[in-house]
Amino acid sequence: MGASIVNCVGCMTLSHLQLTGFVVVENLPGSLTLQATLLGSILVVLWGLELVDTVLLRGALNRLGIRPRTFGGLIGVAFAPLLHGGLRHLATNTGPFAVLGWLLLLRGIPDFVVVTAVVWLTSGLGAWLFGGPRTNHLGVSGVVFGYFSFLLCIGYFERSPLALGVAALTGILYSGMIWGVLPIRRGKSWQSHLFGLVGGGLAAWHLLDLRQLVL
Repeated sequence: MGASIVNCVGCMTLSHLQLTGFVVVENLPGSLTLQATLLGSILVVLWGLELVDTVLLRGALNRLGIRPRTFGGLIGVAFAPLLHGGLRHLATNTGPFAVLGWLLLLRGIPDFVVVTAVVWLTSGLGAWLFGGPRTNHLGVSGVVFGYFSFLLCIGYFERSPLALGVAALTGILYSGMIWGVLPIRRGKSWQSHLFGLVGGGLAAWHLLDLRQLVL
């Protein structure tokens, strides 16, 4: 969406807003529709896969999760964020993914694509390299932690009012997530959370270079 701003606000110019990653949106309803369509489509895929896997396949798709340091488990880096350990697991991830994904989309679809790709990869590889033996890592939570980290870090790097405001809102809503990177709860993929967090910070740090890959 770009930030929800028409023309200019105060002394901010269009070029300044574009430089800091937030794009002026003249057609706000159309932008909101595009965001809702994109996020909604992703959620439909996630829920559709989990319903099929739960009801029809009895969890067979979970074999495509990340099984650390096995060649067959490496394919899970690509598929694990699309799969979950059950409907309750997916329900837990849906809210944070939708909210943080939308806050990221405020910066525009290119940034959303770049950040998603980076944190998808880093969270998956982190789980594959450092996950416990004979474990299976599933879920979009590593991506969610990456969004969380990116939105906080980009506020620090850009220091524009909009980026700082989004970072503050992110911290207020989801600061408790940070405990998820610690190995204090059995059955939680803290490795994917930790490396998703790292990936989000790296994406914020190198965002200008990464943008060149999609623009």
